[in-house]
Amino acid sequence: MILLKTIGCYLLAIPILVCCGQPSKQAPIVQVKDTTLHYFPAIQPLSKTEFHHYAAASKHFYDSLFSRGFNGSVLVAKNNEIVYERYSGFSSPRQKKDSISVHTAFQLASISKTFTGMGILKLWEEGKLDIHDEVSKYLSGFPFAGITIKTLLSQRSGLYNYVHFMDQSGWNKRKFLTNEDVLQYVVSHRAQVQGAQPGRHFEYSNTNYALLALIIEKASGESYSEFINKTFFLPLQMQDSYVFNLTDTAKAMKSFKRSGRPYRLEYLDAVYGDKNIYSTVRDLLKWDVALRSGVLFKQSTLDSAYCPYSFEKPGKRNYGLGWRMLLIPNGKKLIYHNGWWHGNRTVLLRMIDEGATIIALCNNDNTRVYASKKLCDLFGNYQQGREKFEDLENESEGSGGENSQEKK
Repeated sequence: MILLKTIGCYLLAIPILVCCGQPSKQAPIVQVKDTTLHYFPAIQPLSKTEFHHYAAASKHFYDSLFSRGFNGSVLVAKNNEIVYERYSGFSSPRQKKDSISVHTAFQLASISKTFTGMGILKLWEEGKLDIHDEVSKYLSGFPFAGITIKTLLSQRSGLYNYVHFMDQSGWNKRKFLTNEDVLQYVVSHRAQVQGAQPGRHFEYSNTNYALLALIIEKASGESYSEFINKTFFLPLQMQDSYVFNLTDTAKAMKSFKRSGRPYRLEYLDAVYGDKNIYSTVRDLLKWDVALRSGVLFKQSTLDSAYCPYSFEKPGKRNYGLGWRMLLIPNGKKLIYHNGWWHGNRTVLLRMIDEGATIIALCNNDNTRVYASKKLCDLFGNYQQGREKFEDLENESEGSGGENSQEKK
């Protein structure tokens, strides 16, 4: 409640400006005013000319990118103003049932890591933990010396991805795996779960964030869901966002293969921290704006989060504390995170220097959402138009690379 009141002092309700555009063939582009959506005042209000420039360019880009087959939501914002929104398709694409709307929450997959990472940093600010502490201080029986909270956050712990080692562990796949189960397997199978020594190099691993969720619970005395809801969702009025658990199965939107066949619930679907936050493009904009405002966190904390920690290999791509980044040779820095779990493909792109944000969420395995990075050049010289890539979540990414097969 204290945090809610604090942020409430800074929040102002303002009208939502939405780009006017022609409907797509699949489903209309919805124009909605959300009177419950609270933002900070615009950094600098856009002129009509600027607004229409950004709106028209965004519409042209996404009309070209998603000429057909897109089932999801897109939002582009500049200076806290929404210049473009698109809601296409259906919650049940085969039956063409329940049109995607402003309130349709998608499984964020690894964009969830940004909430887990910032949750840890909030506890650090409050003095309830120190990111330089060893993990064994918080997780009983954790067997590895030298692995700190910071090495988990920065993906430098050396721990393998539980998505892989649990698949090969003989685990009964009719039984849902929990975060505690992941921890106990790490405790009991030391030789099977660690590769490199901590701090030696970057290795993207969902194990890191499953363990960080347990550390949040230990340090806060609350469940992960309670903590994230109280610390972020309620103060920011992210009313369509929640942490998934198995009791939410009926309401949570399913994901689909490109063929239209749905993914079934499986044994890995109950682990959280690395995934399992559901949200909307508008709620994610609130998240972005709140972080940029400096109200939720000290600037020094944000600087730590956005600092690159992996330089053992040359390359533009790097990782901070819960955030990916591109270090552009001209000195620009793009802060972002992708996600992929089953048919859920997600992107959150943050151009902090320009106060610009691009968010794309889909649930029908449309890999084109990752090409949203190319639109960053609309706002600044991020040189993404020169890149030739389908920025999949399992590609090798140099100093910020990963080789995992799914769930990023």
